[in-house]
Amino acid sequence: MPSTLSRIMLEPTSDRAPSSAPSPATTGEATAFQEFLRRHPGYERTRPLDTLRARELARLDRGGHVYLDYTGGGLYGERQVRRHMEILLSEVLGNPHSDNPTSLATTERVERCRRRVLDFFRASADEYVVVFTANASHALKLVGESYPFEKGDRLLLTFDNHNSVNGIREYDRAHGAETAYVPLVLPEMRVDETVLEKHLRRARPGGHNLFAYPAQSNFSGVQHPLAWIETAHDLGWDVLLDAAAFVPTNRLDLSRHHPDFVALSFYKMFGYPTGVGVLLGRREALARLHRPWFAGGTITVVSVQADRHFPAFGAAAFEDGTLDYTNIPAVELGLDFLEAVGLDVIHDRVALLTGWLLEELLSLTHANGRPRVALYGPRNLEHRGGALAFNFLDPAGRVVDHREVEREASRRRISLRTGCFCNPGAGEMALGLSRQELVTCFDRARDRLTYESFRGCIHGKGTGAIRVSLGLGSNFRDVYRFVELARELPS
Repeated sequence: MPSTLSRIMLEPTSDRAPSSAPSPATTGEATAFQEFLRRHPGYERTRPLDTLRARELARLDRGGHVYLDYTGGGLYGERQVRRHMEILLSEVLGNPHSDNPTSLATTERVERCRRRVLDFFRASADEYVVVFTANASHALKLVGESYPFEKGDRLLLTFDNHNSVNGIREYDRAHGAETAYVPLVLPEMRVDETVLEKHLRRARPGGHNLFAYPAQSNFSGVQHPLAWIETAHDLGWDVLLDAAAFVPTNRLDLSRHHPDFVALSFYKMFGYPTGVGVLLGRREALARLHRPWFAGGTITVVSVQADRHFPAFGAAAFEDGTLDYTNIPAVELGLDFLEAVGLDVIHDRVALLTGWLLEELLSLTHANGRPRVALYGPRNLEHRGGALAFNFLDPAGRVVDHREVEREASRRRISLRTGCFCNPGAGEMALGLSRQELVTCFDRARDRLTYESFRGCIHGKGTGAIRVSLGLGSNFRDVYRFVELARELPS
C-alpha cells in the first residue's frame, strides 16, 4: 500500500490537466545543480517534495514565481482547499453555542481539531489546553492582557522578539511591573547565556515573572535553545514561547519541552486557512490568568442587575465570541497535509538549500575584493532555520537600499521581504543603531515619526534588511534564481 504522501501525490487534485512543467534549466543552473547533488547526496531523499510541488503547488511554476517568503506565510496545497470545500458543501455547520443538530456537528468538528492539534504537538490533554485564536499575535495578546502582573513583578524579553511579544510590555508597565531585555551578541545574533541567567536570577520571589522568547527568530533564523524553558522554570519564571517561525519546518514536541504558553499561526505552517491561530496553554498556567473583560462564550453566568459574572473554564474562557468555526476544519486538514509530507523531509530540504544559499551569498565579492553581502546571523547551519537576513553592499561597503533590491526582485517575480520584519530589537542590533540615536529620533519626532523622517534622522545608516526564507515548496531553482539576481545587481 502506498504511503499517505504517495497517495497525496498520485491522486488527481482536479479534472484539469496537469500544468506544464517548468521551463528547462539553463546550462549554468544544470551545472550548479549537479555540483550541489554531488556535495549533498541527501537531497535525493527529499525528491518527493518536487512531485508534491508539481501537483499541489503547480501555481508557482505556472506563474513563474520564486517564493522566498515562507516566514511571512506558508503555501497551501490544492488538496487542502478542495477537501475543505467538500466539507463546507456537504455538511451543515451552525454556531456552536447551542445544542441543536447543526451546532453539535460544529462542536464535534472543533473538538476533533483540538485533539488533532494536541496530537500534532505531542501534548498531553491532561497538561495542555488548545485555545483557538485569530493568529499568533492574538494568542500573545491574550497572555499579555491576562497575566497577573503586579508592582515589582518582572517581564523578561530578548532583543530578538516580534512586536507582538514586545507589546506585552505595555500591559506589565500599566500594572507597575518591570521590563528587562537581554541583548544579542554580534555577529551571530545569539543570546549570551551567562547574561540570560543573570536576568533569570532576578525573578521576584513569590511574584509573577514572565519570560518570553522565540523558538526561532523571524529576523535572522537563529534558533534559541528550548532548554531555556526548564532553566527559567527552575528559577521561578513562567515561559511564553513564540513558535510561529519555528513550527513550519521543525518539530515542537511538548512531551519533551513544557513552556507555559505557546503561540503560533496555522497559515505560517501550511498556508490555509488564514485567520486561525492557537494558544497552547498549560492548564495550571491558564488558571493563573485573569481576563480584563468578558464576552459572549467566555462566561458561565452573567447578570446585569447583580453586576456579576463567572468566567468559563479552560479554552472557553479565552475564546471571545464565536469561533471561526467554518475554517477550523481546514486546520485539521492542514495538519494532516503537513504530517503526510513529513516535517523531517521538509526540515532536511530547507537545511540543505539554506546551506547552499549561505555559501553562495557569502562568496560574492566586488572587483576590489570587498564582500557584496553583509549577513545578520549565523554563517552556517548550526542552530539556525531557513530564514536569512542580510543587505547587499556597494564596492565602498555602503548598504544598498533594500527597497531597490525588492523592486528588482519583484520585476523577476521573486517574492521576498524587506524591512525589519516587525522585529525592531534584532534590526537595531544588526544595523548598528545605538540607543541614543533612537531616543534622539523619537524625541525630535514628538507626535509622529514616519519612515522617511526616521531614515533621515539616523544619517544614512540602514533602516532595514532583506529576508529570504525557505519552506515546504522550495527547490534548487528558487535559490539559484535568487543568487542570479544577487550576482547581477549593479555594482
